[in-house]
Amino acid sequence: MFDGILGYIIGGAVIGVLARFFKPGADPMGWIMTILLGIVGAVAGGYIADMLGVSNRFMVWVIAIIAAIILLAIYQMVTGKKVDRPG
Repeated sequence: MFDGILGYIIGGAVIGVLARFFKPGADPMGWIMTILLGIVGAVAGGYIADMLGVSNRFMVWVIAIIAAIILLAIYQMVTGKKVDRPG
């Protein structure tokens, strides 16, 4: 999905931040975990997009962000941290 390690770090940061933005509630994780979440989401999203035959760059990003959101939910379930929901 990205070219080189630096591309995955920068792209992972963007995908991680977008995943945290689109998932409702406060997420108790730092920047390093956000970047790692985004990198794993980018790798998983790129793999899934390749399996589905998706070649559109925008759709690959969308799939990577969705994968990162799912990973974020799994992270919250595994760590058992409560998320404060407004309302």
